Amino acid sequence: MLKIAYHPIYKHPLPEGHRFPMLKYELLPEQLRYEGTCSDINFFEPEKPNEAHILSVHTHEYYNDLKQLTLDKRAARKIGFPLSDILVEREVIIADGTIKASEFALQHGIAMNIAGGTHHAYTNRGEAFCLLNDQAIGARYLQQKQLAHKILIVDLDVHQGNGTAEIFQNDNSVFTFSMHGKSNYPFKKEESNLDIALENDADDETYLNLLYDTLPKLIQQEQPDFIYYLCGVDVIATDKLGKLGLSLEGCKARDLFVLETCKSHKLPVMCSMGGGYSPDIKIIVEAHANTFRLAQDIFF
Repeated sequence: MLKIAYHPIYKHPLPEGHRFPMLKYELLPEQLRYEGTCSDINFFEPEKPNEAHILSVHTHEYYNDLKQLTLDKRAARKIGFPLSDILVEREVIIADGTIKASEFALQHGIAMNIAGGTHHAYTNRGEAFCLLNDQAIGARYLQQKQLAHKILIVDLDVHQGNGTAEIFQNDNSVFTFSMHGKSNYPFKKEESNLDIALENDADDETYLNLLYDTLPKLIQQEQPDFIYYLCGVDVIATDKLGKLGLSLEGCKARDLFVLETCKSHKLPVMCSMGGGYSPDIKIIVEAHANTFRLAQDIFF
């Protein structure tokens, strides 16, 4: 059964000017239920995890500053959202969603988190709407519990996974692969184990051919026993924070290939949704919903 992490806090209201990015977290589960792709039984509600799991990735000083809302003003500005108790609680619960979804992926082959993909969070700071790095926390959890040993992170959000790259920069047990816009945020990029930087307006054919050539080789080379997939839909041409040129169909073909590749190699995969900022909310919801539809079709 497809298991999906979702909590009402995912959609919590932000001050005026920040609300639009949160709307998809309300509409996506409604759409999946309405069309029959999922029902209530597919969803589980994450909680606050043991803080030791967070501290396996993030420094005590940074995490304490988040909890106590004592980040200095410059560090808080880099996050992009006004810092608040409920925002920090939301990120902590998202991390638990990814931890629990990782365990469900081991049982069922795949599991999802409606939120997550907070790949701009470093060990000691947050950036660009990311406070805690949920997939890094999940990866550390699996390794510490000896549930996985070699992990491959496939980050196909339009923005480079700079925080993830920094967290695992000296760790050969986690291979970080980021395929992203060359001229997009972050403008000073970290070094992943493999970075593929795409020119502006890269189309479906360019993007997909690179992915088709790269991912199977990586799996053969690295021999992972678990995959984290960051499936941001900000690669679509209409996205206001992306600079690539994929169509909605091209984005779906991307997800189809990644999920079918995981299934054919019998590799459990945990998916965090990542970014999506097209001005038309219907496009964002449809693009994300495609990922869940494919997960049901391919794995169940």
